[in-house]
Amino acid sequence: QVRLVEFGGGLVQAGGSLRLSCAASGRTFDSHAAGWFRQAPGKEREFVATCDWSGTVTDYADSVKGRFTISRDNSKNLVYLQMDSLKTEDTAVYYCAAAATSGIYYTRGSYDYWGQGTQVTVSS
Repeated sequence: QVRLVEFGGGLVQAGGSLRLSCAASGRTFDSHAAGWFRQAPGKEREFVATCDWSGTVTDYADSVKGRFTISRDNSKNLVYLQMDSLKTEDTAVYYCAAAATSGIYYTRGSYDYWGQGTQVTVSS
C-alpha cells in the first residue's frame, strides 16, 4: 500500500508559477511510476504528466507541454510538478498518482494509488 499526500496548491495570477509536491509513504515508492492528473469543475479528471520510476522518462499532455515539468526525488519519496506560465484554464484540483509498476502511463485505470488532491486556482 502506498499513501500519497499532495501539497503546494494555492492561488496564483496568470503567468505565474507554482510547484506541487507529492509525498509518498508505505511500500517502496522508488519502483513505482508516478503521474499527475487534474479535474476542473464539471469536467472529467484528465492526464497532466507522467514519469517512470527513475524520473528520466517523462511525458505530458499537449495542453501543458513546455510549461509543466514532472520530477521526483526517490531518496525523499517525493514527486514534484513545476508549473510555469500558468493560465486560467489550468485551474483545477490536482491529483498525484502512483502505479505499482514502472513505466509511463496516461490513463486513470493504470494507477493504483491516489492522493486527495490540492486546489490550484489561476486568476486573470
